Amino acid sequence: MSRFFLSGKTDQGQHRTKNEDTILVDEDRGFCLVADGIGGTAAGDVASRLFAQTAATVFSTKQGRDDIGSERVKKTFQTANHEILAYAHDHPDCKGMGCTAELLTFNHHSFVLGHMGDSRTYRLRNKNLKQITTDHSLVQEQLDQGMITKEEALHHAYKNVILRAVGIKKDPALDLLSGKIFPEDIFLLCSDGLSDMVDDAMIQEILESDTGLGEKTEALVHKANANGGKDNISVVLAQVVSVD
Repeated sequence: MSRFFLSGKTDQGQHRTKNEDTILVDEDRGFCLVADGIGGTAAGDVASRLFAQTAATVFSTKQGRDDIGSERVKKTFQTANHEILAYAHDHPDCKGMGCTAELLTFNHHSFVLGHMGDSRTYRLRNKNLKQITTDHSLVQEQLDQGMITKEEALHHAYKNVILRAVGIKKDPALDLLSGKIFPEDIFLLCSDGLSDMVDDAMIQEILESDTGLGEKTEALVHKANANGGKDNISVVLAQVVSVD
C-alpha cells in the first residue's frame, strides 16, 4: 500500500460574505476532496457539504476486492448528484444549487481522481507542475477551439460560466482519471479561488519550498488572499511518501 500525507484549508477570502467551499481529508480511509458550491444565493454551501458527506459515507463502506477506488469515486459523484437534486426539489428556493468537485483517492501504486467543473487538480513531479484536469467551462471550450488566447481567457467576461457540475442535472458526465504514483509526488486540489488568484509559477514555487505540507497549504491560501482573495479559497495537498 502507498503511504501519503494530507493537508487542507478553506478560507472565505476577502470579498465573499460566506464560504460555500467544503474540503475533506481522511488519511485513514485514503481520500481527500474539494467541493466549490455554485448557485449564488441558491445554497451552494449546502451542495458542497452534501458532496463531502456523501463521500464520507461511500468511503466508510468496505472496499470490494476488485475496487481500486474508481467505483467509490463514481458512486460518490452519482449519489451526491441525486442528493443535491432531491434537496433542491424539496426546497424550491434552492433551485440551481450545485457544486464543482475534485475527489482523489490512492490505492497501491496508483491514484484515481474524479473531476467535475472548474475546480482543479495539479500534480508536482520531478520539479514539473502539471494541471491534470481540464476545466468544464465556456472559456476552456473556447480555448480548446482556438477562439481566444490564454491571455484573453484570464479576463473573459464569461470566465465563471461552468458547463458541468454536480447537482445541476441528471447523469452529468464525470471525468475519471487514474495513473501511477511515485514517492514525493504532490497533488494539489483547489477551487478557482486559488487558481484565479495565484499563477502556476508561484504555485510551483510554494510547493517546492523547503517547508512542511501544512505550511505549503497555508502559504497558498495566504498568497491568494494577498493577491485579492476575490472568491472562497480551498486548498488540499496530498503528498506521496512511499509506494510499496
